[in-house]
Amino acid sequence: MATKKTSLTKHPLKILFVSSEVEGFAKTGGLADVAKSLPAALKKMGHDVRIVMPFYQTINGKDNAVAILSTELFVEPQPFAVNYQVMQLDESNVPVYALDAPQYYDRPELYAENNQAYADNGERFTFLSAASLDLCEKLGFQPDVIHCNDWHTGLIPFLLKTRYAESNFFAKSKSVITIHNAVFKGVFNYDQYSLIPELIQRRYINAEMDPSHISMLKAGVAYADKVNAVSPNYASELLTHLGSHGMEADFQNRAKDLYGIVNGCDYDDWNPETDSYIKQKFKANKVSLARGKKACRRDLQKQVNLPEIDVPVYGMVCRLTEQKGLHYLIPVLEDFLLNDVQVVIVGTGDPTLASALRDISEQHSDKFAFVETYSNPLAHCVEAGVDFFMMPSEFEPCGLNQMYSLAYGTLPIVRSVGGLKDTVIDYDQTPQVATGFIYDAPTPEALLIKLQRSLLLYCQRPQEFKRLQQNAMACKFNWDESAEQYLDMYLGGEQSLVNEICNDKVDA
Repeated sequence: MATKKTSLTKHPLKILFVSSEVEGFAKTGGLADVAKSLPAALKKMGHDVRIVMPFYQTINGKDNAVAILSTELFVEPQPFAVNYQVMQLDESNVPVYALDAPQYYDRPELYAENNQAYADNGERFTFLSAASLDLCEKLGFQPDVIHCNDWHTGLIPFLLKTRYAESNFFAKSKSVITIHNAVFKGVFNYDQYSLIPELIQRRYINAEMDPSHISMLKAGVAYADKVNAVSPNYASELLTHLGSHGMEADFQNRAKDLYGIVNGCDYDDWNPETDSYIKQKFKANKVSLARGKKACRRDLQKQVNLPEIDVPVYGMVCRLTEQKGLHYLIPVLEDFLLNDVQVVIVGTGDPTLASALRDISEQHSDKFAFVETYSNPLAHCVEAGVDFFMMPSEFEPCGLNQMYSLAYGTLPIVRSVGGLKDTVIDYDQTPQVATGFIYDAPTPEALLIKLQRSLLLYCQRPQEFKRLQQNAMACKFNWDESAEQYLDMYLGGEQSLVNEICNDKVDA
């Protein structure tokens, strides 16, 4: 795809990036990492980027936030308004505007409590969409591109094409929606869309089989100028029934506007040479790698109460959900533990999965440690201390842990789905450049076979294992490269999102 490099360097874009969570302020998953790193990379390239997110009760840096706007979101034709403030958070790189509306965001969690979603999530994130555009006008920030993320922001493209269709302010604003996980569609009853009454008339974005509900994600896909997935393979999966979780027709209708761009990795946070969380920092050379991994293994074993012995260690850090493939691992875990290995799993989530893991850990406490917590420092220790990282995902739009693993010389064992297929090179297919192990079948048996295969390599061909570790550490998924691809989508080639903007700026 050709790119207008002159336009990119001489005429920076104004980009509004809207996300329900941002790393450093509020986080439940990989969306937050993207919402921090991609805007920063675009800013570094000279573009004017602003982030909008909710002002949650638990947001980090809340005490240092400064109110820069107190206003009302008016709703017509109904005669009512929602009061809110725009709080600027303390961020030295990209300005972060947090929407302070206590009736929506002054709660203990972001989306749910005790595994129960907040009943008014539809209205809460309808407000995020509507207020994000409202504050642009009132702050005088006229975006060229509004970059939306997942269902929480799916109504922004709809509003641009309906409520703001005749607006001079947004006349040249274009929208992108990034699909981080299509399983979550944002489906709610009409009652939750009172802030956008015109939405209810759009019957074709109703949820499947239920005309009384509307899907925010379907609205975003239908109305955005461009749609992109967080890896090329995931973009192709979205065109299928299984990969799109029933939305294949929506994505097929937008196939010519559908892109796949793999996420980058934040190597400032995930770097074994500088990581303050791990026992011993290390580099990719053989001596440093061997010493560092051994020290980190011992430290991890000590932290999770496993015997401090020299055996291959397998790890997993994830939300406890079937998406992450735990229902494939649990049935074969005890069989795998018959080998001379140790396994460490860290995570919280589904109580049934957690209970099953606890039972196995009690029966095999000398070989298996299950730590039911979310801990960023412990996650770093796992990545540095284990030899193999397991990601037997049911589906995985991009995945970040496999990238972190590669950076620490930890070989990923992944299923051939989404971004896992795009970022890991299988040893049994292309051994010379391999960085891990990939398998296809969504079954416990297929996973067990690949676990045994990796163990065989570790035990019988130690030098080959070390070579793969160095291959892994040589892999880099830099956000600068991903940001260039996003700019190509915004500005470049025949499928340009904003050729009009480019041309106008060049002509000016």
